[in-house]
Amino acid sequence: MKRAAAIALVAGLSLTGAAAVALAAACLTAGCASVGYYAQAVGGHVDLLNRARPVADVIADDATPPALRERLALAQRIRDFAVAELALPDNRSYRRFADLQRPAAVWNVVAAPELSLTLKTWCFPVVGCVGYRGYYDRAAADALAAQLRADGWEVLVYAVPAYSTLGRLEWLGGDPLLSTFIHWPEGELARLIFHELAHQVVYAAGDTTFNESFATAVERLGGARWLERHASAAVRDEYAAFDARRRQFRALALAARRELEAVYASAVDDDAKRAAKAEVFARLRADHERLKREEWGGFTGYDGWFARANNAALGVQAAYDEFVPAFERLFDAAGGDFARFYAEVRRLADLPKAERHATLRAAVATAAGGAAAQ
Repeated sequence: MKRAAAIALVAGLSLTGAAAVALAAACLTAGCASVGYYAQAVGGHVDLLNRARPVADVIADDATPPALRERLALAQRIRDFAVAELALPDNRSYRRFADLQRPAAVWNVVAAPELSLTLKTWCFPVVGCVGYRGYYDRAAADALAAQLRADGWEVLVYAVPAYSTLGRLEWLGGDPLLSTFIHWPEGELARLIFHELAHQVVYAAGDTTFNESFATAVERLGGARWLERHASAAVRDEYAAFDARRRQFRALALAARRELEAVYASAVDDDAKRAAKAEVFARLRADHERLKREEWGGFTGYDGWFARANNAALGVQAAYDEFVPAFERLFDAAGGDFARFYAEVRRLADLPKAERHATLRAAVATAAGGAAAQ
């Protein structure tokens, strides 16, 4: 369960795959100084693909452990459900399996200023500007983190169990199931697969918050439908306990973000902002300890996050949460029909970014008002 807690933070898109191939080509023709970064992205993804085998072959292999065989069969049932019930792409993604023999697919680096929650962005062809850089080697991620800290940024390095190539590498077999998440609890495994497939449905270049909030909404909606229709009572109970803690974690993070946004936007001097910031983080950690003691039975799955909590950690968390209520409202307006819902999301993706965000913020406010009235 401790390992599964990572899904609350990192089930997202990394700069790899088809995007990396295109970026490397652009970099080489333009004399780009970051050729090493693109080269590791291409090499890392090629290595991942080379490790992938068809799920049917892995299941049939006498050397495959029974537990892995069962999880792969479950993943295929989830994959079929994604097509039949959630209108997600019917392609080769998640029909192969790769044992990476490491704890993460990639490690992402995010950074924010001392007195702001706005993430530093890096801009590239194809994918636009994103608030992270992804590395297949932890040491390389740590090296960038050290450089950013030396330049005065608050930094977080976090493990990413899976990423999406946006459906652009189907000709190479698509995105495989990975050893980094295949043994997660059933509800979390389903949600992760739905999340990554959602990135293949709609992707707005340069808008991480839109993309991740949409995929998070799909994983929540699809995960709830899977559990209701196919999971055992024991699995549903396990998921309910995990999800209750996750919701409380998100509530703590959201409250801290709102407090810090007010602090950073205030007219007080920087020293006063630093003092108020320290109080917010101290209260955040104390609230976590109280939850662990009084409601979580000592559950330690979020200890690492709270120990490293800073502006960067809160900033990246916002990308996965901010517009989720708006997307859930759009889904309800579509009558619970996923195809109609995706069509509306595509319409939003075609809008200018400022108009897209304004529309979603209005929907979030409406959803919050409706919840408060109940």
